[in-house]
Amino acid sequence: MADGPPAALLTPGFLDVARSLSGRAWRQRPAEASVIRALMQGLGLEEPLARALAARGVKAEEGADFLEPTLKALFPNPSSFMDMDVAAEAIVSAIEAGERIHVFADYDVDGASSAALLVRWFRALGHDLPLYVPDRLTEGYGPSPMAFDRLKASGADLVITVDCGAAANEAIAHAGAIGLRVVVIDHHMMREEPPACIAVVNPNRPGDTSGQGNLAAAGVVFVLLAALNREARKRGLFAETPEPDIRQWLDLAALGAICDVTGLTGFNRALTGLGLKVMSNWGNPGLRALLAVAGSEPGPAKSSHAGFVLGPRINAGGRIGRADLGARLLSTDDPDEARALAEELDALNIARREVEREVTETATRRVEAAGHHADGSAVVVVSGEDWHPGVVGIVAGRLRERWRKPVVVIGVDAVAGVGKGSGRSQPGMNLGRAIQAAWREGLLMAGGGHAMAAGLTVRPDGIDALRGFLNTVLAGEQADADALDWVEVDALIDPGAATRALFEGFERLAPFGPANPEPLFALSGVQAREPVQMNGGHVRCRLVGADGSSIKAIAWRCADLPTGKALLAGQGGLSIVGRLKADDWNGRKGVQLEIEDIADPRMAV
Repeated sequence: MADGPPAALLTPGFLDVARSLSGRAWRQRPAEASVIRALMQGLGLEEPLARALAARGVKAEEGADFLEPTLKALFPNPSSFMDMDVAAEAIVSAIEAGERIHVFADYDVDGASSAALLVRWFRALGHDLPLYVPDRLTEGYGPSPMAFDRLKASGADLVITVDCGAAANEAIAHAGAIGLRVVVIDHHMMREEPPACIAVVNPNRPGDTSGQGNLAAAGVVFVLLAALNREARKRGLFAETPEPDIRQWLDLAALGAICDVTGLTGFNRALTGLGLKVMSNWGNPGLRALLAVAGSEPGPAKSSHAGFVLGPRINAGGRIGRADLGARLLSTDDPDEARALAEELDALNIARREVEREVTETATRRVEAAGHHADGSAVVVVSGEDWHPGVVGIVAGRLRERWRKPVVVIGVDAVAGVGKGSGRSQPGMNLGRAIQAAWREGLLMAGGGHAMAAGLTVRPDGIDALRGFLNTVLAGEQADADALDWVEVDALIDPGAATRALFEGFERLAPFGPANPEPLFALSGVQAREPVQMNGGHVRCRLVGADGSSIKAIAWRCADLPTGKALLAGQGGLSIVGRLKADDWNGRKGVQLEIEDIADPRMAV
């Protein structure tokens, strides 16, 4: 931060906003003064960055590892995971015995990344690892008796499930009954009784003491690779075959962590930060091809590459196309195959966006007509016939952003008599736990997930009962969620202080995600000039301060909301909170503000 603006521009002032145009209150992100001082003295940081670190719960003794995370300092002992050693021993024994091993993966980015990690490790040892990804429409989520029957018929002896399986007790019992052995690698919440199989490796398993519950499945698989190397080394498998350097695949672990929206602290932060550095080389043919079809230039990889460029395209295969496309793309070393797969995924993503737009508009109208978004309900549950199950999760996320409460969106297949839904939650409201409770009450045919996201299968005539149950269960958590739903500001600045140096100084906190939010900056008394409404309901403008200094800004999907209307009206005297983003168009090396929220101090509270 030494080359940044004077510290006076970042003194801890705060805009006293009790209610913004989006209905939220603002406050300065709280931080302990003693920790701020210790970070400044111990690491030589300027106050603004030290304050931001302290506000994210970083202690003085943790500061160096947070700013420069390393695997050496933070990699957990694989044996600290329940069943990890058992899983590694079983897999290596099967390799030695020449048995047929298959990987069974979920169809999202985390599942595809997890599968690709295993495929590449097996390939490095000279072994093929066949891939099975269930079709979202015909097979649903996770392992099923039908899938295991198919795997058994294909000659499989051992199946490794990744990013699924932890709650598939019945299906895995069937696998055992037909003589198919199973190892589960997962991270989702699970029941007290694990599936009856060789091993269940899951840091969120009751009784697991690894302390790595924020890992995505790809992170758990990456630790498994370390355990497999250790076990194979012990048995002499690397006497003639080079031991795989798993660090070359950190990009896949980072991809899964970012796209599954995991908490980027501790080991998971190191995994993700170092993974983005590996990704920056674009050595994975699939990722390189996907970047090309998206029209992006190779260069330093950011979380935004994974979350907004690569992830949606990889997910498109599982949502509305062939479920295995993403895992195949990430696994291939053939540039021609990678290019063909990337082009297919890009086309599917274009189609997915149109389907998503239609469902979002219909669901929004339906909820607003019923008034569930504004009637004090703890959760919004909305359903519609023929809504594609591949987009209901994305739509739930969009509506959650709009109404700041958990949303469950269900697509109903009237012919089959089944509804498949997906939900997204607010911090402080454990939707996965509520869905599991609904399943235990017999309200669901299937259901599970984690705190912030969940999936379910329900009979259409049971949707109203589900809505009532979830509202009852989550009502007790609503106050906690409201208390967490602050807009927490890191610093108050003038538009002229929003420099590239300021942006790059705070970029030392990256990668950003849950538990390490991207810094938010507040601007006071600015006017929106030259506002333009863009396709998709986005609004672009220039924010001008009282001293005439200005910064380019954009607000996403807000043209029909109070925030967008204030910008389009060219309103002055606004208080605005947003994130600084690089603006490198035509090599200018500037910054722009991505608006998070707007307040009008003149507005009655």
